[in-house]
Amino acid sequence: MSDPCVLIVDDEPAIRRLLRTTLGSQSWRTLEAATGAAALRMAVEEHPDIVLLDLGLPDLDGAEVLRRMRADRPDMPVVILSVRDDERGKVAALEAGADDYVTKPFSTAELIARLRNAMRHALQQQGTVPVFVSADLRVDLVRRQVFRGEEEIRLSPREWDILRMLVQYAGRVLTHQTIMGQLWGASGDVQQLRVYIRQIRQKIENDPERPRHIVTETGVGYRLVQS
Repeated sequence: MSDPCVLIVDDEPAIRRLLRTTLGSQSWRTLEAATGAAALRMAVEEHPDIVLLDLGLPDLDGAEVLRRMRADRPDMPVVILSVRDDERGKVAALEAGADDYVTKPFSTAELIARLRNAMRHALQQQGTVPVFVSADLRVDLVRRQVFRGEEEIRLSPREWDILRMLVQYAGRVLTHQTIMGQLWGASGDVQQLRVYIRQIRQKIENDPERPRHIVTETGVGYRLVQS
């Protein structure tokens, strides 16, 4: 199962190390960038679930980094790291579209709560219910947990990406091209997608040969049944 991934953007190695340790202890995966340029590149190439952005970067103003991220990834939540005397920068970042801010120094509990709340809010803004339930299947998009009845199901990162996409468009048919385009780009292969769908069905379906959650639209793609 893939843990949520946060992109840490801060030019201070000690702060990045602290955040990496803090978030890692709570089962978050981390990516790190020391400059605004690196952060903008990684936000597009690495597809983090959320960004933790310090305003005081050496190359670009934090609010400008945020505006560019919003242009490239409008659905990606961003939480600002702010020092206590940086009220002007904090306000500018919030006006530029930040979801929330965490003031240095911060507690682990507050940081995790604000990150989760920002992810939950972003999903709600997209019209997606943070917890999807259909028959015996329950998918928590914020905590990245999947249950079949009372049993927690462990998915690989790619399996999770596919299931999350199906949940976000539950009840609608997603074509092979749509799924592959978002997850693999031009390198997508239908047979590869079928293998992953089969693996997911083995884990979430009572009878994978007669699936009732992920159904095949022959020759088109797949649909997650919403009951």
